[in-house]
Amino acid sequence: MIVTVTLNAALDLTYKVPALVSHTSHRVTEVTERAGGKGLNVARVLAALGHDVTVTGFAGGDTGRTLRDHLAGVPGVRDGLRPVAGATRRTLAVVDARTGDTTQLNEPGPTVSPAEWAGFLTSYEELLADDDVTAVALCGSLPPGVPVGAYALLVRAARAAAVPVLLDTSGEPLRRGVAARPDIVKPNADELAELTGAHEPSQATRDARRRGAHAVVASLGPDGLLARTLEGTWHAKPPGPVHGNPTGAGDSAVAGLLSGLVRHLPWPDRLSRAVALSAATVAAPVAGEFDAAVYEEVLPKVAITGTPTAA
Repeated sequence: MIVTVTLNAALDLTYKVPALVSHTSHRVTEVTERAGGKGLNVARVLAALGHDVTVTGFAGGDTGRTLRDHLAGVPGVRDGLRPVAGATRRTLAVVDARTGDTTQLNEPGPTVSPAEWAGFLTSYEELLADDDVTAVALCGSLPPGVPVGAYALLVRAARAAAVPVLLDTSGEPLRRGVAARPDIVKPNADELAELTGAHEPSQATRDARRRGAHAVVASLGPDGLLARTLEGTWHAKPPGPVHGNPTGAGDSAVAGLLSGLVRHLPWPDRLSRAVALSAATVAAPVAGEFDAAVYEEVLPKVAITGTPTAA
């Protein structure tokens, strides 16, 4: 079983409009509502790949109840979310049908009390003690009230339980989390540059590993993934551009990395899976889902360059 942690879960709303024009009214042609937040997106993809997944984090209010209702309909995903007094946030994605561009509006999330945070920590440690848990993913932003060092604490708890842990966040939570030595961190290029001060991806991934991460996998957008690991350094690139909505593509890459990790695949195969899933998510009609046919088509065509570390 894989555990995904989403401390700032969201109810994702996607509006499709013929064309998005500033300072005008718009008629929405299509509305999609789904349970969201990075870790929930990761869980949905993992379940589609055949993994058993438990999602945890926080959910509250009417929005939280709606989110949990959506989760109940996802095969392979178990709801381990903790209740909070505040209301789960919403995110609004407006998709321009003419260009395919997406405009994203993200609410901040509910304020989590010290007692609610303490209760989550207890339940998280109980999950880690389960012998069936094979990996943990810590994903996304922190809601108000959660300490900025939260992910560092959760990384250390996973490492103490000998459970591999992947961290996907940004800013100060990423900086502190990396210092706790997660097995994998997966920033995008901007997050990596903010963490290290280096804008050249090869140098930035090297610097991030020096800060504590055992492996750094950087998302480079249409240029794929750059991985710097104990076993070697590789660049995985899709066979060509994929047009569509990129929302959730990074989360699908995380799912691919976790799937490869728990199935003990070598790094090049993990990266191929992650790049293909990311491309298939861009191609999917609904943000955060992935197109299975595109995944199967792209997977054998992912170009891998790089070298393993000499023994």
